[in-house]
Amino acid sequence: MRKPRIFKFLCLIIPIFLWQCQTKDRVDLILHNGVVYSVDSVFSTHEAFAVKDGKFVAIGSNDDIMNKYEADSVIDAGGQSVFPGLYDPHSHFMGLGGKLNSADLVATSSYAEIVERLKAFRSEHPDREWLIGRGWDQNDWDDKRFPDKSLLDEAFPDIPVYLTRIDGHAALVNSKALQLAGVNATSKAEGGLVQLKNGQPTGILVDNAQRLVGRVIPSATPDEKRQMLKAAEKACLALGLTTVSDAGLSRPDIEMIDEMHKSGSLKIRDYAMISVSPENLDYYLPKGPYQSDRLTVRSFKIYADGALGSRGACLLQPYADDASTGFLLTPAATMDGYFARIADSEFQANTHCIGDSANRLVLDLYGKYLKGPNDRRWRVEHAQIVSTADVPKFGKYSVIPSVQPTHATSDMYWADERLGPERIKTAYAFKDLMQENGYIPLGSDFPVEAVNPLFGFHSAVARTDDKNYPDGGFQMENSLSREEALRGITLWAAKANFEEKTRGSIEPGKFADFVILQKDIMKIPLTEIRAVKVVRTVLGGETLYR
Repeated sequence: MRKPRIFKFLCLIIPIFLWQCQTKDRVDLILHNGVVYSVDSVFSTHEAFAVKDGKFVAIGSNDDIMNKYEADSVIDAGGQSVFPGLYDPHSHFMGLGGKLNSADLVATSSYAEIVERLKAFRSEHPDREWLIGRGWDQNDWDDKRFPDKSLLDEAFPDIPVYLTRIDGHAALVNSKALQLAGVNATSKAEGGLVQLKNGQPTGILVDNAQRLVGRVIPSATPDEKRQMLKAAEKACLALGLTTVSDAGLSRPDIEMIDEMHKSGSLKIRDYAMISVSPENLDYYLPKGPYQSDRLTVRSFKIYADGALGSRGACLLQPYADDASTGFLLTPAATMDGYFARIADSEFQANTHCIGDSANRLVLDLYGKYLKGPNDRRWRVEHAQIVSTADVPKFGKYSVIPSVQPTHATSDMYWADERLGPERIKTAYAFKDLMQENGYIPLGSDFPVEAVNPLFGFHSAVARTDDKNYPDGGFQMENSLSREEALRGITLWAAKANFEEKTRGSIEPGKFADFVILQKDIMKIPLTEIRAVKVVRTVLGGETLYR
């Protein structure tokens, strides 16, 4: 009698046991059949991963993932390459929205072409109170001198015109704009220049002098700003960016981005640098850093000097093509006061430094408060021209050089004219700077440069432009490897933002931000990288572009 009972029991329990063994864990998303670059500490590659609740839960081979997990949403990558969501640690996301809402003057070949583009824009937007544009660069023209307002006055005598140079550090305006702003030959701006000719303004405003006219331009309405941010997000997601930055924002703009994140109307992650001011320091320092899953607010943006192209970069010795040495946008004593307050908090100081004089000053002021190795992650934004004697200070004080590789390949045609044959060797020295701390974040500074992060990847490795000029690359001793460049637009960028524990690589526990590319940028010829398209952009497990 005993054996039949045991037999019956086994007949009941064995199927249950086998069924349980075959049951797979439910997840929200599975990707398989890919070449997955995890960008972890050993730079491992895999075939598949699983995502649940917006985070990676496992990564491994196709068999590892497909045998253990099941999901309603399954992506067959078809052998294509998969990377962590791409980062831009130094950009102007709000500025990109504004640029998309204005006349595009990038790649104009002459002043006359600017006027033609403005006329076309004016016909499309006849109700605009001001004619606003951005992107001109006289270094791309046959006549490389700064333009004056004459052609604008002739073409647009009755509407104010304000045209920002490509680097954002100079503007060309017409007489109507000067008149409305009350700017004349006696107008002054600390850290800026109203250019004069024959005792009268030419229409060129350099650095802080731009504010003299900018302050009378009607501000965009909150609804207009929201639309601009949505347009900027669309452009970034299509290029694989899942985290962008805003290198200098006002409190109202930061609060708008946070509100849009909370409502779900904006989804791209944003690292916002607060525009430094006594008022903003008073407001934010007592509150401490702010971190949501979409927004990071834990740094202040300070401007030390201007840009090389407009001769506003502050140099130790005069320009090779001008008697000036540039100038500071913020007095040294004022910066020192800012750094002193930030040092007594958990916030970062992120300071724009282009010229070797500005870099030396800021590194020494940083050193005054950081004293030695630390984990404060204070940053020098651009670190464009750094004297050989000052490079070790990045390592000595654990200062992050936050660089933009496409600046090197955009400036290389004329930078030696500004700096001379010896000083140019101390510019765009990404490898030297990276070796100080063992990592370097790579941004774009868009809309100063193109938004596409693969352009920066290419510039960092190949040191050539979109036409693969020059042969052999520009100052190749400071090129980066492909692995270093990929880390620079993923994990190292996240680390520069204090976000490496939550994103920047494909590892269990991190946000499921990833991008599928049409071709494998780690293997294809360098000459093909800029043409690679994004197949899919996923943020927190949600496909936002395909």
